[in-house]
Parts: sequence; structure tokens; C-alpha cells
Amino acid sequence: MEQRTVGRSGLRVSRMGLATHTWGSHTDPDDARSQLEAFVDAGGTLVDTSPAYTGGTAQRILADLLGDLVSRDDLVLSGCSGIFPRPAPPEVPGPAHDEIDTSRRSLLRQLDRTLLELGTDHLDIWHVAAWDARTPLDEVAAALEHAVRSGKTRYAGVRGFNPWQLASLAAITTVTAAQTPYSLLARGAEADFAPAASHHGVGLVASAPLAGGILTGKYRNGVPADSRGADEATAAEIRHRLDDRATRVVDALVTAADGLGTSPLAVALAWIRDRPGVASMFVGARDIGQLTGVLAAETLELPRAIAAALDDVSARTE
Repeated sequence: MEQRTVGRSGLRVSRMGLATHTWGSHTDPDDARSQLEAFVDAGGTLVDTSPAYTGGTAQRILADLLGDLVSRDDLVLSGCSGIFPRPAPPEVPGPAHDEIDTSRRSLLRQLDRTLLELGTDHLDIWHVAAWDARTPLDEVAAALEHAVRSGKTRYAGVRGFNPWQLASLAAITTVTAAQTPYSLLARGAEADFAPAASHHGVGLVASAPLAGGILTGKYRNGVPADSRGADEATAAEIRHRLDDRATRVVDALVTAADGLGTSPLAVALAWIRDRPGVASMFVGARDIGQLTGVLAAETLELPRAIAAALDDVSARTE
């Protein structure tokens, strides 16, 4: 798998990263093991985890695999701090609610717990997980700088920031990577987030590059029973995005995939992989079968005409 540098840093990562947010919920430990093994065998290095994924279960599963299945030194570990899942009160139906706290105390305490749980002395990229209006930006910057100086992380990044928030932080401290939703159905980053990142030398890492699975084509003929669209917690979000534009984009992906002898999933990932400024992307899979399809995108080179056609059909006209 091709390796890329992140922004203006010397950090090298695989241009496809393995997301672990389904580990412990839709992905059991045995399948997680198979996924990590296949990913590393394909040359992948960048692996993302978080104490907020499945209540910390994903992080614990990854911890069991480090040193056993794969050497810690062979991975570029990405993690974050600042989000704390809180169960909803019994009288309030619905999913858990996340609490955001990016104070220096909270960020560094959660980082220490992550390192202890993973059995490592450092992360390679440590992200502030979300914007917190209650915490002064100077304090967030100081926490990132302390973590880098102390060796607890090699590089600092952000998630869930908008363009002015990213630019404000990057103006006072070094930010190496920024995760943002980016796909054929979510191209808003191109207008202002990507230019802000480029100006400050920050590498983009695309999250949700398959738009919750919509770009795989699985929803063309209805909502599969085992899909996110059928899950009560995510159904509303997925179904809201199944509009006429999504139909046009998916139809174009299917046509392109048929012509190239591959899958719509692979075409969608190859498109986002090749966008300017994108250092990598995080892709999750429920099982090893899905991950095998994801990894197939690594060797796919999109003809310019197809990439241009996808640009046109996915562009918003309003």
C-alpha cells in the first residue's frame, strides 16, 4: 500500500487507514483480528482508535492484538481525547449522549488512560476529538504541545472542527492532521476546510468516505436488514441522505464500476483517495469480507475521464 506524508510534516502513513469504530459492536474480536491481519498484510499502517468507540471496547480489542498479532512499531496509531460517552437517563429514550470536555485536565487524563490500556508509551497522532466552546483555545494548544514535548504523542491533530476553528488552532500551535467528513456525497470540505488546512500545512484525513455505506450501492433496491439504514440509531441519518442526488451519484458509480470490472465501493474510495490534499482516509468494515472489498480499492487507478464524470455528477448545483 502506498505511503504518503501528512501535510508539511515528515509523518508517513498508508493512504488508507483502518477504522475500528465497529469493533465490539458489529465486529467481534476474532473478526477484528482477521481485519487487522489482512490490513497489515496489504501494507496498511494507519489504525484509528478511540476510548469513545463502543464504550472503549474497540480500544481494548486493539490492545489485545498489539504485540500479539502485530508489532506496535509497525503501526501508526491514531487516537483522540475529549469525548466521553454518557448513557441517556432512564427516563429519556434514545442512544447515549456524548459529553465534550477538552480542558487540559480532561484531555491529558484521557490520553494517559488510552496509553495505559493500549500498553504503549505513545500515540503517533493524537487528536482533539471535538470543538469545545467552554475551553480556551490557548489551553487546548498547551495540552497538545505538552503531549508532544513529553513524548506521549508524536504529532497532534483535530477532529470535528470547522474551517475557522482549525485555522484558529493552527495559527497558535502545530496541527499535523485534521479529520473531516469527505466523500462524493459530502464535498463541503473543498470550499473552505481544505484550503484552510493547506494554508497551515495540515494534512486531510477523510472520514466517512463511503457516506455511511450509501456509496457502496447497497441501498439501491431498498434498505438491507443488516445495514446502518435499518439500525434505529443511524436509520434517520442514512435515510435522510438517500435523495435524488445520492441516486445519481450511486448510478454513476455502478456504471463506472461495471466498466472497470470492480465495485462501486472501490471506485468511490479511489476517487476520494486521489483528491488534492488528502493524506489518507479511515474506512471501517463490519467483517473481513467487507474489508477485502475495501482493500481492493488500493490497486484501482481511476481514468481521468471517470474521475471527471464523478466530479460533475456529485457537484451540488444549488
